Amino acid sequence: MRFHVVIPARYASTRLPGKPLLDIAGRPMVQHVVERACASGATQVLVATDDERIAAVVTDPRAPGLGIAVMTDPGLPSGTDRVAAVAARFGWSDDTIVVNVQGDEPFLPPALIDQVATLLERDAAAGIATLATPIESLEQLMDPNVVKVVTATDGAALYFSRAPIPWTRDGAPAGLASQREFGDALRHVGIYAYRVGVLRRITGLAPSSLELREKLEQLRAMQNGIRIVVGTCTAAPGPGVDTEQDLEQARTRAARGVGSTGGNQ
Repeated sequence: MRFHVVIPARYASTRLPGKPLLDIAGRPMVQHVVERACASGATQVLVATDDERIAAVVTDPRAPGLGIAVMTDPGLPSGTDRVAAVAARFGWSDDTIVVNVQGDEPFLPPALIDQVATLLERDAAAGIATLATPIESLEQLMDPNVVKVVTATDGAALYFSRAPIPWTRDGAPAGLASQREFGDALRHVGIYAYRVGVLRRITGLAPSSLELREKLEQLRAMQNGIRIVVGTCTAAPGPGVDTEQDLEQARTRAARGVGSTGGNQ
């Protein structure tokens, strides 16, 4: 199958300014992400950025010297809007599949990029595909920074939330703090495949009430009747980088060669 990957990479970051350019094992973080994407089956890998410094360092290892950066408006509100801007720039058709890979995922297994694109291709009724993985602890279930998802029997997303869902009533006989059950709960993994026509539609809509409440952009699509199909990760998703602590752990991981780029690890 044919699909594109777009990696939004914005220079500004509240917690880690210049995050895409931060060094991990001698290369900028964003270049690690590019290499992951290029190890997938993507037809084309592009970086959507608002900063010339980022544009200057990214390169496709399959074709050294090939320009893969696309400059986008610094005023765009989200990575999704940057992906939509790239789709518009290249004139991709409504049925084209594009995968949004976050620029702070230097250990993302290439297999997951292929998986999410294939998931969308095979579900003709879906406009978006994404992935999830089992919750591993009660702490993850209760953590509002861990986004949870519940699905229908056919894999369609029913809801995404920062709240602990699904809630096992009998696992918490003494109220919220007494919960002891987290089995079958799923953690959302923030990689998305879009049909370009749906991508254009959602970026043209106003933020929805649930999106504003939960601070989860995918709820805009759901509130507007767009089917999101969810697959369970076929490979363990690597850790992202959001904080200084994450960065140090990433550098240690890379120095040890854990999750190094290559194949579909």
